[in-house]
Amino acid sequence: MKKIMLFLLLTIVFFRSFSQSADELAVKAVLADQVSAWNRGNIDDFMKTYWNNDSLMFIGHGGITYGYTNTLNNYKKNYSDSSKMGKLFFTLLRMKKISQEYYFVVGRWFLKRTSGDIGGIYTLLFRKIKSKWVIVADHTS
Repeated sequence: MKKIMLFLLLTIVFFRSFSQSADELAVKAVLADQVSAWNRGNIDDFMKTYWNNDSLMFIGHGGITYGYTNTLNNYKKNYSDSSKMGKLFFTLLRMKKISQEYYFVVGRWFLKRTSGDIGGIYTLLFRKIKSKWVIVADHTS
């Protein structure tokens, strides 16, 4: 009986240490939603993964943009048609839970486009707001 209990305990500890948390899976789902929306050509749905707030911060080649609406407008200006949008691919490099409320994510992005491929690195700060993970800061280069 002791051997069975020990085996069960070790099995639980093993699987918990290697399994992904619900929060980690939710953050990854947000990234997958972004790729899906982008590849459908739907910037409005893509932006639903961001915090809809004036304090949203986006840092890109044009500098710092504050606010959801300003960020949305920049995306629509810079990616005005399917040839500019292309197909988006993400490679997740690192995911770090900072607290119960925050995740820090680093990855690579790549756009396969008829107008010329582009790509770079992104760092994202996710925050859990009203039980939903959203991007509150994005630095894409």
